[in-house]
Amino acid sequence: MVVHYGYAWRCCPIFVPMSKLKNVAVPGRHGRPAVVDVNWSADAAKQPLVIFAHGYKGFKDWGIFGRMEEAFAAEGLALLRFNFSHNGGTPEQPIDFPDLEAFGSNNYCIELDDLQSVLDWVEEGGHAFSDHIDLSRVFLIGHSRGGAIATLTASADQRIRALATWAAVCTLDRSTFQPGPELAAWKATGVMHIKNGRTHQDMPHFIQFYENFVENRERLDVEHAARSLRCPQLIVHGDGDTSVPISHAERLHAWNSESELLRVAGADHVFGGKHPWEDDELPVEFQSVLKATLDFFNRTLA
Repeated sequence: MVVHYGYAWRCCPIFVPMSKLKNVAVPGRHGRPAVVDVNWSADAAKQPLVIFAHGYKGFKDWGIFGRMEEAFAAEGLALLRFNFSHNGGTPEQPIDFPDLEAFGSNNYCIELDDLQSVLDWVEEGGHAFSDHIDLSRVFLIGHSRGGAIATLTASADQRIRALATWAAVCTLDRSTFQPGPELAAWKATGVMHIKNGRTHQDMPHFIQFYENFVENRERLDVEHAARSLRCPQLIVHGDGDTSVPISHAERLHAWNSESELLRVAGADHVFGGKHPWEDDELPVEFQSVLKATLDFFNRTLA
């Protein structure tokens, strides 16, 4: 089913009492923790839990993604956002990229393991939110590269009851992995740098990133994961996205005939957002994304 939204959704100024955990270090499997925030309604028991996975050069507090917990709380949904362990942040400084060594040591399998560690940590119980969470209703949202990680996880982990991806990539096979002068130079030096246009940092990618992908192609096959999904799937993409073209969403949708596809008219890769986001109101495009995603999760619950 393809869904078109021609209207903008405005967040209502409804006060929802929330409890929060902020910047909790969840032990990972690769020497660094995933840094986690959890927001839940203080007045409700057994709420569904939505877990949000950020994308490449992202973090849990990025711009508009750090400002969406009230929309979920208003719908009775708890929200967990986390930083991948090697995203370049630290527990002390979870915003931006103070640890470029960690960033360069990141790879897709680490991110998959991080999401598993977060799910296991939630399931362990004994947390301040444990009595308020319904572990039989865990949903995933992934943005950009995080959408591919979320798709791979939802396909393999029966704890996930519904999946929404925002501007997700349909493959983890990057252009820099293809034979040619760029890959040859990367292999020769052991490191490739990408300029971060916002922070002006030269972000390193050590050659292990490429090697890990080659060694784990089957585990990292997004097409196979999408075709194997057994939970409801919503695919959201802006038709003005120049970072990840909407053709990625169309492929994901084609691979799962039961999925829903929402094209957001005019929206870019971050749905009108930026970092930092200092306005009181979220971008109109992102409000449409939130509205569609919350409607999707509520239909799944029904």
